[in-house]
Order: sequence, then structure tokens, then C-alpha cells
Amino acid sequence: MEEIMKAIEEKNCEKLRRILYYKVDDLSDEELKEVLEKAEKLAKECKDWELYKLVLYYYHEILNEDKISEFEKLAKESDDFELKFHLADLYYLIGELEKSLELFRALLEEEVAKGNIEHAARIYYSMAMIHEELQEYEKALELIEKAEELYKELGDERELLRIEIHRGYITFEAGDTYRGKAIIAGVLPKVLNDNELLVEAHLSFEEIFEEEENYDAALQECLYALIRARGTDYEDIAFGSLMDVLWQLFLDDDFETVYLNIDMFINAFPDMKDFFEAVKALALFKDGKIDEEEAKKAIEKVKDPRLLEMLEFLGEAEL
Repeated sequence: MEEIMKAIEEKNCEKLRRILYYKVDDLSDEELKEVLEKAEKLAKECKDWELYKLVLYYYHEILNEDKISEFEKLAKESDDFELKFHLADLYYLIGELEKSLELFRALLEEEVAKGNIEHAARIYYSMAMIHEELQEYEKALELIEKAEELYKELGDERELLRIEIHRGYITFEAGDTYRGKAIIAGVLPKVLNDNELLVEAHLSFEEIFEEEENYDAALQECLYALIRARGTDYEDIAFGSLMDVLWQLFLDDDFETVYLNIDMFINAFPDMKDFFEAVKALALFKDGKIDEEEAKKAIEKVKDPRLLEMLEFLGEAEL
């Protein structure tokens, strides 16, 4: 809370976006309401529409307050691309996919008429994600190609690599698993010095292996992603993906896969040793390999409330 309030006092919108994204789960509803009220005011003052989108999303999803009409009113009164783009993205985030597509299409027409290649590329890419969400994979790939053409024209090599990773994953979703894997693999040698893109690639592999129920491989990809994500904005995303895999394994009563693989994480992340040892003890207890008292001793070593909550979450997986 203190870190968030400091960012607000400093009027540092970029810092506030990052902290709010990662700390929102640590706030009570009362604290969150106070933060969002101040952040909303700051976002409008700074015209930081990405922050404004995030604030309204949390109002909608956590506090059940719909303030999107205020964003819509601003969009009608403004010709600001970023404002309209983030409103369309907010529709996507809250599941209003058709409204999102409608606004993106109108915005695309405007930006193409203006000859703004970069804006058009961003819109094509965003529309591709919506069609992917709708499981319209061929349309998603078609839009990915349009975005790729424009980023080639712009000479944006990094964005082209990100698009290639996404293309590989959509290709897998469309049913061509081996080609999807091959596309993502082709990116890996080109991003060895780019931790964020490496995390995206490994998490794409993780989801493919998880879908195939190859959990040994999925956990291995989580390990690679977490190692590369350390110290980046992707760290929580990578950790969340690992927790999703562990949750599925506990849900399936596949405790053996957990306790046989978790030593990788114990050795790779000594600063989180107590947490991963507690995960192992929980899996061993659920599988009848150790008694409840031994499992409790391991869990008691974990002091971080958020990690304790995750252990409780895993322990209730089969309920």
C-alpha cells in the first residue's frame, strides 16, 4: 500500500501501473477503493489511458462497479488514438468481445486513412487476440499476418519476434501442434538475450505441453520461464503459470508428478526453498507418503502470507 501511495504522490503513472498490477491482490476492498479513486484522478490528469483502463478494469472485476460509461464519454469527445485503443482493449478484458471488435474496426479505418502504420499494426494484433479468444483461429492468423506485414514495413524486429511466438501458439490452437512448436522453436535462438520474449516462448510451450497432459515437460518449461522472468515484469505471470500447473496436478491427484519434479524449483530458487519444500510436503502427504504432522512442519516454515494462501489453495484442490 505504501509503495502504491508513493507512486501516486510522485504522479508517476508508469510506476503506478506496474505496482498496481502486481500488488492489487494484496489490498483489501477498502484499500483498493481508496487507491483506485486516487489513481483514476491521476490517470485523467496525466491522460494515461493505459492506467485509466487498468483502474476501471479493477473497479469492474473486483469492486463490481461499472464506470466504463465515463470512458465511453471521453472517447466520444476526443480524437485521441490511445484513449480509444485502450477503451477497445478494456471491452476485450471484461469479455465484451463484439464491442471491442466494433471499436477496433472503426479505429482501424481511421488510422489507415491517416496512413498511421504503427497504430494499424497494433490494432490488427489486438483484433487477432480477440478472434483467438473466439476460437476463430484462421481469422486470428490472417490478422497476425497483416500485423506482421506492417511491422516489417516499420522495421520493428522485436515486435516481429513476439508476433512469431504468438503465431506458433495460435497454430497449435488451430490443431497443428508440431508446426506450432516448430514456429516457436525457430524464435528461441533469436531471443537468447531478451528475457521477456524467452519467457513468452517458454510459457507458450508450457501451455502446449499442459494441453497434451505432458506435465513433466510443462513443469520444465515453467522452470525455464521463471528463471528468465526473475527481475522482469513477467515474474508474476511465470509464477502464476507454475501455480496453474500445480493446481491441475493436485486436482487430478497426480501428487507423484509434483514431488518428483519440485526439487528442480527448490534447487533453482534457494530464496523460495521453504515454499517449494512445503509444496513437496503437501504432495507427499496427499499421496500418503508422510504424515500430517511432517507436512505441517514444512508449511509452518513459510512466512509470506501470499505464499501461505497459495499452499492452502493447493491443499483444497481436490475438494
